[in-house]
Amino acid sequence: MNPRPADPRRTVPQHRPRLFPGALLVPLLLLLTTSCTDTNTGSAPRRGASGVGDPLFPTLGNGGYDVTHYGLTLDYAPATHRLRGTARITARTTRALSSFHLDLAGLHVRETTVNSRPARATRHSTELTLTPATALPKDRTFTTTVVYDGKPKTLTDPDGSREGWLRTADGAVGLGEPTGSMTWFPGNNHPSDKAAFDIAVTVPRGYAAVSNGELTRRTTRNGRTTHHWRTRDPMATYLATVAIGRFDIHTTTADGLPQYVAIDPTEAKASRDVPAQITKITAWERRTFGPYPFASTGAIVDHLPDLGYALETQTKPYFAAAPDQRLIVHELAHQWFGNSVTPRTWKDMWLNEGFATYAEWLWTEQHHGRTAQQTFDDFYDGTDDESKGIWAFPPAAPPSPGHVSDPPVYGRGAMALHQLRRAVGDPAFFRILRTWLKTHRHGNADTKQFITLSKRLSGKPLDKLFKTWLYAKAKPAR
Repeated sequence: MNPRPADPRRTVPQHRPRLFPGALLVPLLLLLTTSCTDTNTGSAPRRGASGVGDPLFPTLGNGGYDVTHYGLTLDYAPATHRLRGTARITARTTRALSSFHLDLAGLHVRETTVNSRPARATRHSTELTLTPATALPKDRTFTTTVVYDGKPKTLTDPDGSREGWLRTADGAVGLGEPTGSMTWFPGNNHPSDKAAFDIAVTVPRGYAAVSNGELTRRTTRNGRTTHHWRTRDPMATYLATVAIGRFDIHTTTADGLPQYVAIDPTEAKASRDVPAQITKITAWERRTFGPYPFASTGAIVDHLPDLGYALETQTKPYFAAAPDQRLIVHELAHQWFGNSVTPRTWKDMWLNEGFATYAEWLWTEQHHGRTAQQTFDDFYDGTDDESKGIWAFPPAAPPSPGHVSDPPVYGRGAMALHQLRRAVGDPAFFRILRTWLKTHRHGNADTKQFITLSKRLSGKPLDKLFKTWLYAKAKPAR
C-alpha cells in the first residue's frame, strides 16, 4: 500500500461491523453433529477458533483449518449494486472440528454445505459459523460451499479512508487491506492463510471485470459476460480484488512475462505511459530483487479520485487515479515484499511497507536522483515531505490496529534497511534480500526471521542495529 498521491492513509482500524441478525434454518437432524475421535491425537472434535490470535487484529482469521483454494463465482449488477456469489472453499483441517468459522461482513447467506451435505450456519457480527452434518477429522481435506447475495458493504476507517466493496462512477471495486475482503466473499481472512484462487465474474456486456492472476476464459451469454481469472500461486485474502467497469485493456509480453493493464478511459490521457512504466519497472525490480514471483504482472488504473491510496493487489496493483513513477515502483515492489513473502501477523507490516519504500529510494538512486543516503538524511532531519511522524513509534511495534500503516512503518522501516545496508555493505545487503525472497517465496515470515537471516549471511553482530532502528522508541542517534 502507499498513501500517495492523495492524503496519506495513516490509519488502518480494526472494523467492528454491526451485528447481523438471523441464521439459516436447517432440519433439526442436522443440528446433531456426529461425534468422531481425532485419530492422530485421540482428542474429540471441537469448535474451531474464531480468530488466529493476531497481536493487532485478534478476531481476524479462524483456527482449525488451512485453506488451499477459493473458487468464487460472482455476478454483479452495477445498476442495482447487487452481488450474487457462490464461494467454494477447499481446506484441510489442522485438528478435528465439530464446527468452524468463516469471516463475512454483511450479505445474506442462502445456503451452506460441507462436503456436499447441508451444514448449519449461524451469524454473529463478522463470524459465520458452520456446523457440518458430520464432524471433520484432523488432516482431512474438505470442501465448503456458501451461496450468498446482497449489497456488499463499504467499510469506513476512522480517518475517513474506505475499503471493502466500493462503488465507482461506472462499476465497483473490491479492496481488502486489512479486513475488506470479507465484504464480498467468505474466507479465512488473515495473511497467515494463503491460497490459490479462481474468480469468475459475470457483468453486463460492455463491462470488464478485472481480477488477480491470468484471464483464462471470457464468455458472453444473454447479454452478460463472464470473465474467468486464475491465481495458481498462493495469495492472502487481503490481496484479492475485482474491479468492474469500462476499461481500456493493454496487453503485452516482456521477457516472457505477460502483462495486463486495465485503464479507466477517464484516466487514459494521464496514464498513457503506465503500460511502458510497468514493463520498465518490473524489469528493474527483477534485476534488483530476483525472479518475479508470479505468472503475470500488470495494473488497474481506475477512476476513484477520493480513495486516497493505492494498493498492492496481487499481480495487478490498484491505482485509484493515474499514478506517478515512484508509486508504481512502490506497489510493484510489493509483489516481492508482502505478496510473495507475506507477514505472519499484521505487526510485521514494516516487512511490506519499509521494503517497498526502500525500493523507491533505490530506484531514485539508480535513476539520477537523490542517493539513498541523501534520502535517509532528509528523513532523519525532517526535511523530506514524507518524514512527518516517523518517530511516533518503532516500526516493528505498531501500538494498535489504528497505527499499522502510520509513517514509522514506511519511512523508519526504510531507514532501518538503509542502516543494515551501510553496516553490511552492498554485496551482503542484496544477498540478504534475495535470499529472504527465495527462502520464503509464497510463504509467511516475521521480523525475527529477517534479523536471523541478516546476521547469518553477513556474519556481523546486528542485534544493536535492529534493536535501535526497529524497536527503540526514541529517535536514534546517527
